[in-house]
Amino acid sequence: MGTYLNPGKNAYEEAVNSEIFIDKTEMIHYLNDVVRTEQKYVCVSRPRRFGKSMAAKMICAYYDREADSRALFEQCKISKAADGNDNQNWDIYLGRFNVIRLVMTDFFNKKRTVDEAIDTIEQRILDELAEEYPDTKYDEKDFYYSIDRFYRESKTQFVIVIDEWDAIFREYKEDKEGQKKYLDFLRDWLKDKESIALAYMTGILPIKKYGKHSALNMFDEYSMTQPMRLASYTGFTVEEVKALCQDYEMDYSEISDWYDGYRVSDYIPVNKRRLYRLGIYEEHRIHVYSPLSVVNAMRSGEIENYWNETENYEALQQYVDWNFDGLKEDVAILMDGGRVPIDVTRYQNDMTSFHSKDDILTMFIHLGYLGYQRETKEAFIPNKEVLDVFRSSTKNRDWTVTFRALHNSQKLLEATWNCDKKVVAELLEAAHDKAGNKTYHSEAGLSYAVQLAYYAAQDLYTIVPELDTGKGYADLAYIPREPKYPAILVEFKYEKDADTAISQIHRQNYPDRLELYKGNLILVGINYDRTVSNESIEFKHHSCEIERV
Repeated sequence: MGTYLNPGKNAYEEAVNSEIFIDKTEMIHYLNDVVRTEQKYVCVSRPRRFGKSMAAKMICAYYDREADSRALFEQCKISKAADGNDNQNWDIYLGRFNVIRLVMTDFFNKKRTVDEAIDTIEQRILDELAEEYPDTKYDEKDFYYSIDRFYRESKTQFVIVIDEWDAIFREYKEDKEGQKKYLDFLRDWLKDKESIALAYMTGILPIKKYGKHSALNMFDEYSMTQPMRLASYTGFTVEEVKALCQDYEMDYSEISDWYDGYRVSDYIPVNKRRLYRLGIYEEHRIHVYSPLSVVNAMRSGEIENYWNETENYEALQQYVDWNFDGLKEDVAILMDGGRVPIDVTRYQNDMTSFHSKDDILTMFIHLGYLGYQRETKEAFIPNKEVLDVFRSSTKNRDWTVTFRALHNSQKLLEATWNCDKKVVAELLEAAHDKAGNKTYHSEAGLSYAVQLAYYAAQDLYTIVPELDTGKGYADLAYIPREPKYPAILVEFKYEKDADTAISQIHRQNYPDRLELYKGNLILVGINYDRTVSNESIEFKHHSCEIERV
């Protein structure tokens, strides 16, 4: 048994013998399906606390030719078929390969450069292979050639298990050149190599993208946004948690409120795909729980926040404080129980390449701070435990202002739906004051202030400034994402009156542009008089007229 080569079964055996052990060995059935195929490259990304290292230990124990693990796995689910009878094929690859396991945090740290870390990895693997196969001639200066030599002499393929594969992107955030060297090292070692039977990598982040391409494009990725066939192994399932609650006499509903909420889409069986396309199959949508939190709650009997024992939200506060595209307001919406539309496709899978709030929110999903519903492409705070982490980090005065602005924005939207022109005028005036004096000099400035005031609408509406209506341009149009919400047309005036704004909407037939929403369309006219003396009670006063058509 070596440190890196064929590390054995001891680490996994300790897990099996622990007080709480959730059997995930059925995952090996899927891995066996891809061993020695073109799909043999598997990259699984999960947040901390979600059992990544446990799975790596299990894989090592199963495939390691020196581990002698038959008795260990015979007591697990993998050896049983669904009907309870022996599964005759479960051991097809048991103990068949040379396993190399690397934990990349052992190598990539500030004590080494990237080049030194890669050199250390190569040297230690070759040293252990040389001990195992002392008669094999190899070139210690050519790692890739030497790996092939050991394979051909031993006639035994390798299973490569890499834990914390993305450590370099967290420890060497700014070293782009070093990151590329690392990715090239993995590609040159693993890609299209006859010596590799299976390459299994696990980490927090998906595979790093450089532009449209990746050095590791041979890997299938199983992530928090697209777990595919490994969804049920993302965390603890509902059935597993219910069984634990029964064993430990815990209230399942409380456990669910605190630790559930990560909703993932599992594999859709071939014979169910037509039903899925018809919208009548949803069994692939499953809930998973944070394993470490559930285990801690069961063992202690206390339902509380165990997140801070592994990572604190303050470490990510800097990203929220950058406030890309109004990110702080989105966080406030999330904390209020809302959902935020998100595009997860552009994220570059590192800790530095952020170009929009979507990139940061996507990172939060991969780190476990947010859940993601793939069908609606929305992010949300999954449970009370994570909400508690957000709350503990948003208590300063800046956040008090943000929450108040969000609350007022929600009140404004509701007042508009209710055609309460008095409340709408008051809230718009308050928002305009906060937008600053410069916004009082033009309709464009008023438009900016109104869009800011209606911030809460962005999750429910597509906002179209200067909507072309054929006879003119409506200042603002809010097109609902769902038919249950009314469409809204907003027209601005200054030094006139709100009735004039409504009249212009009718005169130029703006509603015709939104003909599909007739009967569910709200017209809003807004006016203020900038020439009124600042000594007058009417100074910068807003008036509003609202009609439903």
